[in-house]
Amino acid sequence: MKAAATIDINQSLQGIFPAHLKLPVAVSEHDWWWMVGQTSNVFRLGTVSDDGLHWTLRRNCSVTPMQLGATFAALAALSLTVAAFFWVYGAVLVLPFAVLELLSLAAAFVVYARHAADSERVSLRGGRLIVELETAGRVRRIEFVREWVRIEPRSRGGLVDVRSGGSSVQVGRYLRPELRPMLAREIRQALSAM
Repeated sequence: MKAAATIDINQSLQGIFPAHLKLPVAVSEHDWWWMVGQTSNVFRLGTVSDDGLHWTLRRNCSVTPMQLGATFAALAALSLTVAAFFWVYGAVLVLPFAVLELLSLAAAFVVYARHAADSERVSLRGGRLIVELETAGRVRRIEFVREWVRIEPRSRGGLVDVRSGGSSVQVGRYLRPELRPMLAREIRQALSAM
């Protein structure tokens, strides 16, 4: 059986990345072509579709609603079992405090669940830049005329200001601070290219 061909990625990417950037020594040809497809895309954060260009930024939720419910049920069962054990042996105040604990935990889980689907969507369609902010199930939509929009990062690692005339909105809450300048740059490039 023939071994997979490997190439030195540092030599192959010469001129694409700065010389001081060293990547893994060798990868298979299959992985190499996949990496070229990923790195040659002009928009790393945006998606091009038939109706325009979109940047969708979502909150990073590591727990699904089903997992959250199962975790709460397990914690409630354990807490109530321990409280019932102490109730049987005469420590009657343990059960009310266990119920109070579960109520406060339920409140925290509800707050988490309400904000789990929070997102920001920036769309460039035709002559409009549309920003949609979803927070706790409420959607706020702001439309800007493409020619009048200014994109400004607030400060190093700060949110990105989208301004036009007297209205402005900040985006990038759900993006790592070091990627926010890239978001601003991509939106600016898209605005100037269209």
